[in-house]
Amino acid sequence: TSLITFLYSLFFWIRFENDTAKFQFVETIRWLPYSNINFYIGIDGISLFFVILTTFLTPICILVGFYSVKSYKKEYMIAFFICESFLIAVFCSLDLLIFYVFFESVLIPMFIIIGVWGSRQRKIKAAYQFFLYTLMGSLFMLLAILFIFFQTGTTDLQILLTTEFSERRQILLWIAFFASFSVKVPMVPVHIWLPEAHVEAPTAGSVILAGILLKLGTYGFLRFSIPMFPEATLYFTPFIYTLSVIAIIYTSLTTIRQIDLKKIIAYSSVAHMNFVTIGMFSLNIQGIEGSILLMLSHGLVSSALFLCVGALYDRHKTRIVKYYGGLVSTMPIFSTIFLFFTLANMSLPGTSSFIGEFLILVGAFQRNSLVATLAALGMILGAAYSLWLYNRVVFGNFKPNFILKFSDLNRREVLIFLPFIVGVLWMGVYPEVFLEC
Repeated sequence: TSLITFLYSLFFWIRFENDTAKFQFVETIRWLPYSNINFYIGIDGISLFFVILTTFLTPICILVGFYSVKSYKKEYMIAFFICESFLIAVFCSLDLLIFYVFFESVLIPMFIIIGVWGSRQRKIKAAYQFFLYTLMGSLFMLLAILFIFFQTGTTDLQILLTTEFSERRQILLWIAFFASFSVKVPMVPVHIWLPEAHVEAPTAGSVILAGILLKLGTYGFLRFSIPMFPEATLYFTPFIYTLSVIAIIYTSLTTIRQIDLKKIIAYSSVAHMNFVTIGMFSLNIQGIEGSILLMLSHGLVSSALFLCVGALYDRHKTRIVKYYGGLVSTMPIFSTIFLFFTLANMSLPGTSSFIGEFLILVGAFQRNSLVATLAALGMILGAAYSLWLYNRVVFGNFKPNFILKFSDLNRREVLIFLPFIVGVLWMGVYPEVFLEC
């Protein structure tokens, strides 16, 4: 079923018209009578690839959980299908209230996935932390949506894009939306929930969390905050730049000293997503195109790295770095695939991350050369923690005292990684296909 959904989403890409900026495949269903709020969906060049990324990662998550999940298997599959449905609806929503409903609904299946199928005793705490952090931020967005509805009489995005708000109202509404989206990105200092949620979630939960859920915040900025409140966006751009640069440097340095494999990748995700916000708030075509491309790239690279960690955890039931070493001689196929995604994570030319980060730096340099220079430090620090992690896990001394039995990746696991490798190389070598939509 999930593969059919993925193939069906490719049909939208094939039928998509690149020469128009209008929303395509639009559908409207009456939802709340007497209130002018309708179930209004459609896609454009921004949301198209996020829908495809969602439908691409879901069958991977189901394949991963097919053997590793031992209890409540049917409920596990149902949770992922519900999560996929809500995520597709988020990216297709053209009505503010409908967007909010699905934006919040995604929390429910993810809360269950972390809390029920998590890997350690702290999973309940991590699930509550994830739920409460994101719900608290989104409360302000709901109040802002109600305010917009009572002022304009509609929550239709296309009408609101042509509606002018006073500068003072724009600032207040922008802050309310920022409170919701910044937690989802996540930006420092509201990033604490992410490492906890990643560490406690099952492998497939981490894939969905890193691959798609982190994109909801940056997608919200791009879809709502920037076009609806342009004056407030200009006013707050230095604030976003400051937070993003702090997050890139701080979380990169934090990543270097982590001892848990999942926490290392989780903190690196925070750094990459704050790179995206720098490109987005450069407010030029290079920065915005680069931010969309880096979001898609991060969805592939980070998900694949979590799958690598999952492959190790399934075999040895530990994610502590010090227990691993010398895998190059015992798991050569795994070591090769892990090397490829480690290089992609540090934005090696020829991989998808390089194209996204290069365009973001080009866009940022046009606005503020100091911000671009400081953000570029993230690439250096990214290379440091990526190579440091790879060296400790794959090379070094073999540790038979901790881990006795080794088995390399099986055919199912290699097949799971193949589409990620193809996607990363395709975006890195020929990005025009993704940039022209």
